[in-house]
Amino acid sequence: MSDQPSGKQPKAGKLPTPTMKRGIGGFFKDLQRESRQISWPLPQETTRLTGTVIAVCAMVSVFLFLLTTGIRALFQILGVQ
Repeated sequence: MSDQPSGKQPKAGKLPTPTMKRGIGGFFKDLQRESRQISWPLPQETTRLTGTVIAVCAMVSVFLFLLTTGIRALFQILGVQ
């Protein structure tokens, strides 16, 4: 048996699309209302977070370099090309 109500079978591969109840004007009003709720970080916080991201990227790069160098040295010791 089917979980769908009788008489309404969805077409294979088709997903239902939502309908806009308030039209395109309602969409832009909602967009404007939501954009007022955004809290942007202060310049000092942005600078601090950017420094953190750069530092983490540098640490991951160094770690991967050391890991690659170690594996390459291990393969040379084992005689694997």
